[in-house]
Amino acid sequence: MSEVRSGRAALTPAAAEGTEVMPRPRAVEDLEVFKKAYRVSLAVHRRSLNFPPIEQYALADQVRRASKAICANLAEGFGRQAASKAEFKRFVVMAMGAADEMRIWCRYCLDLGYIDEATWRAWRQEYREIARMLQALHRAVGQPRNLRSPTSDL
Repeated sequence: MSEVRSGRAALTPAAAEGTEVMPRPRAVEDLEVFKKAYRVSLAVHRRSLNFPPIEQYALADQVRRASKAICANLAEGFGRQAASKAEFKRFVVMAMGAADEMRIWCRYCLDLGYIDEATWRAWRQEYREIARMLQALHRAVGQPRNLRSPTSDL
């Protein structure tokens, strides 16, 4: 089996040789990219609750919605994949957009003084990794299972 950590895979010898077939995720929660995006969205949500009252219905609300959109789009696309791989890919693309959007919102949070530079750097890196994982997932959807990368979720 492989596990994705920080965008890299820890591979078994069979996976490294390309002979291991990865098990198909049974639920969206089994996708490594979902797990990572969910974890980060919780951190963003908790931190945004400390933004000034004037921002609770503006920037704080926007970062909470955008961070959760990654997981929501993955879940909706995953649910539709039995009917259409193209639909799943479409929702993965929307999740990629939300990941890129979050990098911009995080910059606003930094520049407005709502998060410190260390938090901004950590979140920026997390969303970069999530975007890369989503790109890999997008490439993997619809490929025959024996041609997929050992790091892909599907």
